[in-house]
Amino acid sequence: MIAPVTWWWVRHGPTHARNMVGWRDLPADLSDHAALARLSDYLPQQAAVVSSDLSRAVTTADAIARARMRLDHDKALREFNFGDWDGLHWEQVASRDPALSRIFWEEPGDHEAPNGESWNQLARRVSRSVDLINAAGHRHIIAVAHFGVILTQIARAGGMTPYAALGHKIDNLSVTRLDWDGQDWSVHSINHLP
Repeated sequence: MIAPVTWWWVRHGPTHARNMVGWRDLPADLSDHAALARLSDYLPQQAAVVSSDLSRAVTTADAIARARMRLDHDKALREFNFGDWDGLHWEQVASRDPALSRIFWEEPGDHEAPNGESWNQLARRVSRSVDLINAAGHRHIIAVAHFGVILTQIARAGGMTPYAALGHKIDNLSVTRLDWDGQDWSVHSINHLP
C-alpha cells in the first residue's frame, strides 16, 4: 500500500493573456512578491516541489520553493493541449468551430480540440504522473501547474463529472489541497488564496 500523500496544487502566476493558453510557453508575472511570500509561507516546508515544464509554472515553482526539495519539471503536468485553438480568443474559437467549441466545455470527455487533446486524455496524462509521484514516498507534494490540470484532479478526488469540476474557479497563485490516504482521494480545499 502507498503511504498517504497530501497534494498542494498551485496555479502558476498570471500571464495576463486574453486568449486561450495551453502549451504556448508564456511567462508568468511574478511581480507580486508579497503574494508569493504568503503562498510560500502557507505551504508545508517539508514538501517536494514539482511543476509543469512550461516556464510560467517553472518560474512560479522556483519563486516559492525556498529550501524545499525541487523535483524535475514534468511535461505530463502541462495544461490542456488546445492544438489549433491555442492563441485564439474564445470568440474566434466559437466562430471557427461552433459546435465543437461548445460541446468541448459543456460535455467534456472525449471531444478533442483540433490537433489537441480531450479532457479524458488530459486527465489520464496527469493522473499517471500523480500516481508515479505518489509511489515515490513523499509525504507532501507542492505541484505548480495549470487550470485544467488542477481541475482533472479535483474531479478525480471528488468523484465529480468533468463538467462539475469545470465549474470551479482556480485563481492564479491559489492552492487546492487534495489528500490521498493510500487508498482513496479526498478534497480538503479548492482555490484557497493565502
